[in-house]
Amino acid sequence: MNQILRLTTALAFGVLTALPAAAVELKIGLQDDADVLDPAQSRSFVGRIVYTAMCDKLVDVSPDLKIIPQLATDWAWSEGGKVLTMKLREGVKFHDDTPLDAAAVVTTIERNLTMAESRRKSELASVEKVEAAGPLEVKFTLKQPDATLLAQLSDRAGMIVSPKAAKELGANFGSKPVCAGPFKFVERVQQDRIVLEKFKDYWNKDNVFIDKVTYTPIPDSTVRLANLQSGDLDFIERLAPTDAAAVKGDSKLTYADVVNIGNMSIYVNVGNGARANNPMGKDKRLRQAFSLAMDREALMQIVFEGTAVAGNQPFPPSSAWFNKAVPVPQRDVAKAKALIKEAGFDRVPVEIQIPNNPVVQQTMQIIQSMVAEAGFDVTLKSTEFATLLDEQTRGNYQLSRSDWSGRVDPDGNIHQFVTCKGGLNDTKYCNAEVDKLLNEARASTDEKVRKQKYDAAAVILNDEQPMIYLGHQSWIWAMKKNVTGFTPSPDGMIRLIGLKKGS
Repeated sequence: MNQILRLTTALAFGVLTALPAAAVELKIGLQDDADVLDPAQSRSFVGRIVYTAMCDKLVDVSPDLKIIPQLATDWAWSEGGKVLTMKLREGVKFHDDTPLDAAAVVTTIERNLTMAESRRKSELASVEKVEAAGPLEVKFTLKQPDATLLAQLSDRAGMIVSPKAAKELGANFGSKPVCAGPFKFVERVQQDRIVLEKFKDYWNKDNVFIDKVTYTPIPDSTVRLANLQSGDLDFIERLAPTDAAAVKGDSKLTYADVVNIGNMSIYVNVGNGARANNPMGKDKRLRQAFSLAMDREALMQIVFEGTAVAGNQPFPPSSAWFNKAVPVPQRDVAKAKALIKEAGFDRVPVEIQIPNNPVVQQTMQIIQSMVAEAGFDVTLKSTEFATLLDEQTRGNYQLSRSDWSGRVDPDGNIHQFVTCKGGLNDTKYCNAEVDKLLNEARASTDEKVRKQKYDAAAVILNDEQPMIYLGHQSWIWAMKKNVTGFTPSPDGMIRLIGLKKGS
């Protein structure tokens, strides 16, 4: 009998001691589903949120928009700004346990530059060659000085991926991405979830307090908030401005916001395939009229409760890079009508594709009503966001409404969108003078020279309007009270280092 009791006790004790501490899972609600999870190929904002947890970069951006170390601990410029040498952190591993060294960095950068599907080519266009100067030292040799390179390396172009996985999977890397961030990829179900788990060998693992992260795309901001309030989510991004008061008044939730560095705009297909052959794509007077028919200030107040600012350039009016000689236009329906008539139209049919989230839908319905007064008959075509981006890329649209989350360096908010071979130039706008100005701005480290170039480009772009800018919104987050340690950043990222979730 005593033997049985001892055995039972031992078994019970064994079971008890085998139980691990409860895993801490953070459930995050995203506005959209991410596109392909390959830093070389992707272009979505929410993809970058996922990468912040999964794929470390050579450098990162601080909340005050300074470049700070991440995989590179130190860097220096030489030879008149044509050589960048970076020293890498020791002991870093990829999620497949292979080492992150200089050779891995070279492989990633070369992949970004040469892979047919890569969208990073224009961001790294100044790079002549990249080579290992030692086991943990990388040397970038440039064709000409490039003031934007560090900023590019703080984003997707600087996310270092496992050479082993990249070689095995090729353009299909996004099906099972392998990076060197605090969390590693577990699974993805399109339109449902992306699941990551803590990487036990992460170089900064002592500051990672979450065991598992699940990202769930919920385009409807009202439903996203309801899931947070019910406890099905712990954290949501892009809270609707109209819901800010409700969150601030809820003792179980925490509110956070910051003005972003990106923009909201309408892309006009001026040269991307057969569908560019439409009135708006062919005549800049109609694009100018459309812009003048909108009341941007009213739009920002009605939809964004004053948390957004009206704009007409890639940079917000508060930015040093904004051209004050090209101010945000006041609504002028009479002038818009005159331009439409001058272009030979009475009414102008326009189809605009929009993502299927309520805030954008409300914005575009108000615009639809505003421009109708001037003579535009707008049809809104709602679609899932990743599909919208795909249609933009393929040129299967007339006009398309999309946001840009913004980059630290001004180049990242303009060059790739409007230069002839820009990686995100879905309008296929091409103007040799704009290319010249923006390439010269890239090559200069003199801020006065850069400002002159951006100002000159702004004048041309404001006249031709391949992209019709609407304004600049704030990033707004909401989270459960037991989620602590989150620091809002103007780049809109959700950085999980130091973030905790209590019981």
